[in-house]
Amino acid sequence: MRSSVRRMSRQVERPLAALTVAALAMLSACAPGRGSGAQAPSAAASAGTVSRQPAVTAGTGPPRAAAPTAGTRSTSVASGSTRGGSSGSPSVAPRRVDKLLVVVVENHSLGQMRRQMPYTYGLAQQYGYADHYTAIRHPSLPNYLAIASGSTHGVRDDDAPAAHLLSGASVFGAAVAAGRTAGVYVDAMSSPCQSASSGRYAVKHNPWPYFTAERALCDRDDLPLSVLERTVREGALPSAGMIVPDLCHDAHDCSLLVADTWFRTVMERVMAGPDWRSGRLAVVLTADEDDRTAGNRVLTVVAHPSLRHVVVAQPLTHYSLTRLYAEVTGTSPLGRGAQAPSMAQAFGLPLR
Repeated sequence: MRSSVRRMSRQVERPLAALTVAALAMLSACAPGRGSGAQAPSAAASAGTVSRQPAVTAGTGPPRAAAPTAGTRSTSVASGSTRGGSSGSPSVAPRRVDKLLVVVVENHSLGQMRRQMPYTYGLAQQYGYADHYTAIRHPSLPNYLAIASGSTHGVRDDDAPAAHLLSGASVFGAAVAAGRTAGVYVDAMSSPCQSASSGRYAVKHNPWPYFTAERALCDRDDLPLSVLERTVREGALPSAGMIVPDLCHDAHDCSLLVADTWFRTVMERVMAGPDWRSGRLAVVLTADEDDRTAGNRVLTVVAHPSLRHVVVAQPLTHYSLTRLYAEVTGTSPLGRGAQAPSMAQAFGLPLR
């Protein structure tokens, strides 16, 4: 009985084994890519390979580098400068600076501006500032002329252009002559290159009308502040630029806090524009002079996406700003700007 059961089992096993071999052969023949050179996906690929791209949480967008907090202090001050690193992780690497925009406020010292201009001093700490920067003399006009031409031209008052018909070039005319662009944007000015004060517009704070040989350029490019917004939006800021606040917004007749709030509005607009975001534009804010209480030492802020926490202790003056215009525009420094210490080198600005 047992032997017959074993014979029946062997008879059943033989057909089953044959069927199994046949089935395996058919499956092998039907496998994807056989005979064509293609390979089937590996087990790892078919089992959910982990991407090395940064994880993105739904609704939050891609991860961003943490932005430095305005007001972060430099950890050290060198005899020349303490230079910062890159601006975090910008979407576009900062380009070399080929545009400069200067803003001048009025009659306050380094200490006063630090204490009473919180937004401005926050930018200073975030990007860079000079803490041994002095104006040239008193009153206002000689300092504006010094910035714009490297010379005070012997002027010792605040009289209008009719009293001071200056020959020679300004940094604006020099830029245009070299094939660059220039533009001055003047708060409360009612007509281009206006040569007489009116209301809250003070011509003594607008240097270009004093340079008689450049009158045609001044008429074209020394414009009311209202054109600035469109210029910023279109990425058309000039190579050599200046913003002149009115007598309230520059803290001449109003408080430094008013000036600080106004400057914040201007900077937020500028920083949203393509010139700043591409790294082409550097912005400088300084004061024309102090209030005769601090040896004419004023706060001078230099902002550019490549700077972080730079504090320059090297002595600088408005003639260094004259030279910076030349360095940015690729022109020869005017007047005493040629011998002045380089702000570009002191701050480590990337130039053309």
